[in-house]
Amino acid sequence: MKNLLKMADLSRDEITQILDLADQLKYERKHGIPHPKLAGKSIGLIFQKSSTRTRVSFETGVYQLGGQALFLSSRDLQIGRGEPVQDTARVLSRYLNGIMIRTYAQKEVEDLAKYGSIPVINGLTDYCHPCQVLADLMTVREHYGLLEGLKMCYIGDGDNMANSLIVGGLRTGMKVSVATPEKYRPAADVLAEAEKNPDFQITTNPKEAAADADVVITDTWISMGMESEKEKRIRDFTGYTVDDDLMKCAKSGAMVMHCLPAYRGYEITEKVFEDHADEIFEEAENRLHAQKAVMVDLFADPETK
Repeated sequence: MKNLLKMADLSRDEITQILDLADQLKYERKHGIPHPKLAGKSIGLIFQKSSTRTRVSFETGVYQLGGQALFLSSRDLQIGRGEPVQDTARVLSRYLNGIMIRTYAQKEVEDLAKYGSIPVINGLTDYCHPCQVLADLMTVREHYGLLEGLKMCYIGDGDNMANSLIVGGLRTGMKVSVATPEKYRPAADVLAEAEKNPDFQITTNPKEAAADADVVITDTWISMGMESEKEKRIRDFTGYTVDDDLMKCAKSGAMVMHCLPAYRGYEITEKVFEDHADEIFEEAENRLHAQKAVMVDLFADPETK
């Protein structure tokens, strides 16, 4: 793996290796075992989109790995004033050992990797969210002890989370079902590949998608930058709330996960959220461990991995 730009960059074996390393790093952190695998490394964290979990987990992760994290917002970089991304990439490559970027356009991430000479991690784009999905897979595997053969159901907007969950779930041998309104389907290229797999299902009926699911996942209906569409989206997603009635369709004891922030009463009810809060906040914690594993894989010297 040279970069992590999208889930499709990862093979099944690579996902397993990342999850295994994440488990190890989580164990070592819990037991006070230091792992300074990025000692002497400087990692740039570019934020075109603001964040709680992404910023805190990456900055903390770099620190725990012994490296230096540099927070770089669009106000701090000339890229925010029109400098071409290829110039920024070539300059930062001469100063840093790696880059994480959280932005809007997938092309910006791809160009950063194309023109730079250091590894790049996609911290989120409108197209995909690979770091979150690695944390999700880690959480499901912790809970059940495996991934292969489990059914993962996603309910809601066919957004970056849906795109990455479909790829990550199918690639690890899970059955994946997705329920979205017709106008909010996942990306066409993701569906074109997924629909070749007999373990994939897409429907407009949330209860059909949730039938016999081992894990039910949802996301906000109004992502950052879509605030002007709030009222329309609330109308369009009527019937897509993860509530007790929908959970009756899933397997008894099924997990519920949410990448946060969660808007209770919209994509998920207060009751279902609180009933599954332990799973949801374990998932949030696992962002730290999964991302540390990715950074070790991409940024650490071979002899320290």
